[in-house]
Order: sequence, then C-alpha cells, then structure tokens
Amino acid sequence: MITVYGRPSSINVRKVLWLCDELGLTIARAAQNYDAPGPEPVPEVLALNPNGLIPVLTDDGHVLWESNTICRYLAGKAGRTDLLPADITARSRVEQWMDWQATELNTSWRTPFMGLIRKSPAHSDPQALAAGIAGWNRTMGLLDDQISRTGAYVTGETFTLADVVLGVSVHRWLHMPMQRPDLPGITGYYRRLLSRPAFPAHARPDVP
Repeated sequence: MITVYGRPSSINVRKVLWLCDELGLTIARAAQNYDAPGPEPVPEVLALNPNGLIPVLTDDGHVLWESNTICRYLAGKAGRTDLLPADITARSRVEQWMDWQATELNTSWRTPFMGLIRKSPAHSDPQALAAGIAGWNRTMGLLDDQISRTGAYVTGETFTLADVVLGVSVHRWLHMPMQRPDLPGITGYYRRLLSRPAFPAHARPDVP
C-alpha cells in the first residue's frame, strides 16, 4: 500500500495526490494534520525525511521525498510512458519543465506567497512584495509563451508529468490576491486542466 504524508492544501502534496488520482491508485493518507508551518519539524515526518518536509511517500518500505521525484516514481511504476516518455528526447523535454518548475518558478513566487498568504513579517516589505509579484508575473509569461507555441500542454499536444507539476503552480498564480497580466495561453491551459476529472478536486479556489 502506498502512503502519502502531507496536508492536501500543500502545493507539493497536491501534485502527488492529483497524479495518484490520474493513475487510479488507491493510497493511504497519513499525517494530514502536518499542516501549520512551524519552527520544528513533525517527528514522524522527520524520521522519514531528514528535511522534515512534506510530501513523503512510502511504498512497501521504500521511502521517497521531493514531490517531483515522487511523481516520476509513480508514473514509472505504473508504466505510464504517456506521462513520462521512454524516448530520451521526449522525456528530457518533460523533465526540463519539471525542473524549471522546481527552480525558476518556485523561486519567483516565494516572496509574494509568504507575504500575501502566510502573512510572514519577513516578507511584508511593500517594495520587496512588488518586486516579487513582478518577477513572478514575468516568469509566468515564459510559461505562457511556451503554451501558446504548443497550443495545448506544456511540452506539446499531450498531457504529461510536466503538466501535473506546473498545473498546480498555475492554479496558485491565478488565485493569488494580486495584480497579474492577462495571459491567454495560461487561461486556455487552465481550462483544459479543469476538464480533466482528477484536477478540480486538487485545485480548489479557496486554496492558492
């Protein structure tokens, strides 16, 4: 039995839960109350992940952390080459955008999210917030350009793991209490994601 540790409002947990639904997996949920960020990691999670962060996945004694790695593992175990291609060139395109999400995109939204949603005093400076929002919007513009070129999903005409990890990030951007540009590629992309039965359950308007 696969067990996923983490609260469903966490953006990184959401991508894993959404993928599990896409794959039709029956999973056990654990540690859903590991919700509030705090100074001390939860001991049970810390015992599984030395960083003390969620999500963590356990699968018959195999322990994994880092959400994008978990997604790769689940798609690979299920043999879903539509999500994670076997062809090395096609796979590299998917993984390129997955890595971009984890580095460039996540970095761009950190200050706005911490300041506007978490109400962190360390991220409340108006100038820093404005700069963070502008940077996030610029980064989303890069994704909009890519989707406008493909006309469908991040790497082309078909849905892949890149869309799982980026889809929840698009949801966050669209539901943040801030100014954002009109990005038609992103708007159409989000509508396509919402048409997938598994996505709306993990993309709630009340949870950016």
